Amino acid sequence: MLQLNPDHIFWIYAAFMVCAVLFSFLINGLFLKFSRTLGAKNQDESLVRWSSTSKPAVGGLSFYILFLFSIACYSILFEATTYINDIVRFLGIMAACSLGFVVGLADDAYNTKPFLKFFAQFSSAIILIATGTSINISGIIALDYSLTILWVVGLMNSINMLDNMDAITTSVSISVILAVLYMLVVKDEVMSVYFITLLGVLAGLLGFLYYNWNPSKMYMGDTGSQFLGVFLAAIGILYLWNGHAAPDFRIQTKQFIVALLVFIVPIIDTTTVTINRLLKGHSPFVGGRDHTTHHLSYLGLSDRQVALSFFGLSFLSVIFLVVIDRVIGNDWDYWHFGLFLAYFLILFTFLYGITRINRDRES
Repeated sequence: MLQLNPDHIFWIYAAFMVCAVLFSFLINGLFLKFSRTLGAKNQDESLVRWSSTSKPAVGGLSFYILFLFSIACYSILFEATTYINDIVRFLGIMAACSLGFVVGLADDAYNTKPFLKFFAQFSSAIILIATGTSINISGIIALDYSLTILWVVGLMNSINMLDNMDAITTSVSISVILAVLYMLVVKDEVMSVYFITLLGVLAGLLGFLYYNWNPSKMYMGDTGSQFLGVFLAAIGILYLWNGHAAPDFRIQTKQFIVALLVFIVPIIDTTTVTINRLLKGHSPFVGGRDHTTHHLSYLGLSDRQVALSFFGLSFLSVIFLVVIDRVIGNDWDYWHFGLFLAYFLILFTFLYGITRINRDRES
């Protein structure tokens, strides 16, 4: 194993990021050249995709490749037994992410049944729970496990549903990873396997963003959204839901708000779409042009403006996370909870409200 000087770790990671982003850029370019039709679904695609043209949905392959690449680099750079405190937990996250990747790849290739996708999502949550990755907020095991399953399955579907317009899911995922990286720096875990893994996936997203930015040349597909969903759900559990000890209800409200803010865009969009579709008697799992992203376009925003708006909202949550950690810190109280919850509700009310305008344009 290579023995690293902690003073040089920044330059090691900087070099890793440059190489990983370049690798992501090149490999996505190769996928675009040689896989023009792979993953480009035609069946009912007009109901799901905002673009009127069919494009390759292969971007997710690069995410998983960079995920494995970062783990391989970690094994070279660090003494695994020193920095992987719980190898079973890490292997569980690897297994759950791999399952998400495989079911997404199968869905892109064969249009799998919704039940099969749900079963795989549920199984991913069970794998995480069985290997020690679960939300710890109530102290009641059954409740925490149920919340974990809801979180994992919900986020896998949410990230998938949000992938309906150029660069939306990509930019939102980037902001979530930046938030978790901040938490790792604060906790002095920069030599953790999770840190370099997050950098690897972040590099994959940055390299892919060049091709996914409007007008996009490719999509990430279910391969990417299912992998990202379970990966972000697991990392969110470790460093947002369980990022602080929870000795009392006051601190539990802080955990809840941190997770709510960092994942604010997918939570609001999925909740809005689910409510509207249920009110119409439609299944929430059937695609359509009724997302908050679409309704912002109906109001006159360009696709790029919509992507920038959602990235801005997500990045604002990262800033709020820093404020909560650095400015408020241990002085967190119930009025802070009320303040940030009010922000969430105001934003939800606004985005939900615009979906009630021009509803005839959804189809």
